[in-house]
Amino acid sequence: MFSSQLSSDTVLFDDRKDAGERLAHLVLEQAQSVDGSFIVYALPRGGVEIGAAIAQVLHCPLDILVAKKITRPENPELAIGAVTADGQVLRSVHSRIPGWEDALNRALAKAKGQFEQFRDRPNVTATGKIALLVDDGIATGMTISVAAKSLRKQEPKEIWICAPVAPQVMIRQLEGICDRVLVLATPEPFLSVSRFYRSFPQVEMESAIADLKRTLQS
Repeated sequence: MFSSQLSSDTVLFDDRKDAGERLAHLVLEQAQSVDGSFIVYALPRGGVEIGAAIAQVLHCPLDILVAKKITRPENPELAIGAVTADGQVLRSVHSRIPGWEDALNRALAKAKGQFEQFRDRPNVTATGKIALLVDDGIATGMTISVAAKSLRKQEPKEIWICAPVAPQVMIRQLEGICDRVLVLATPEPFLSVSRFYRSFPQVEMESAIADLKRTLQS
């Protein structure tokens, strides 16, 4: 890991390609010390390019696992929970509000809709494998936590959570829901994932789909 004493203004990565290559190097080092088959699950859209870099160095399949924040219409930045495309739900302390079911259903429909756009996916399962759950950064941990909950249903041998950057305060929480946490940097204060990238554009669906398709052809 990088030092947790980095400031919130420190640029750590040029872009997702740079972050993915650096994270892939760390994952490869860790993978060489364990016995087992690997499979990478990326959270679209931003996590797919990161996941593709890891799958390439491990010579393993890349799949996607869609999770969406559950938010209130009047405050879309506040996550009151998260849901995966297969219906796994995680509620935050802010979720005991009127309109929860409507908010959940909106997020679930969004997750299912995004999942269905990835038509070209590998015919694989995490059962008995070391499953790497990957995103381009972790802020609140809601989406990656509910993704881990969903992935656990497939009975993998282990789940590793991998990201270029996350808040230091999240590490212990993440360690409680998986077998290994691999994060390059844990700067404080942590205001947003994008602050640590020089270039952090929104990833278009076409780009994420193309990244996944390329791994199928390699």
